[in-house]
Parts: sequence; structure tokens; C-alpha cells
Amino acid sequence: MTTDSLEMVVTWRTSSYSSSNGGQCVEVGAGIPTTVPVRDSKDPHGSTLTFEPAAWNAFITSIKTGEFND
Repeated sequence: MTTDSLEMVVTWRTSSYSSSNGGQCVEVGAGIPTTVPVRDSKDPHGSTLTFEPAAWNAFITSIKTGEFND
């Protein structure tokens, strides 16, 4: 699926941790049941990473439980 075709079916949501000063921001897409697209909010027409929903959920769970904290 191309970036242009993703725009037609995906609703993008910017991370609540993102700031308006152009920092490191990601957007996560919703609207495709079999794929979770992720992109750089500063480059919405650039490359998009896609994950299987189970892999994305495992990643988010690991973040919430502090698995990646130093």
C-alpha cells in the first residue's frame, strides 16, 4: 500500500507526548484491521512503518511497563 493510498483509509493520531515545537513526534494510524501504520509527523508524506497489530500491542505494553527504561 502506498503512502497516498494510506491517506484515503487511515485516521492519523499524533502521540500525546508530542509537542508543538517540532520535536520528535510520531503518528499512529487507525483504520486498517491487519496493519498498524506509524510515521514521522514532521514528514507525513515520507516513509511509513507498518506493524502487525499483535506486535504493536506488545511494543506498547513493553513501553507502559517500563521495559525500555534505563
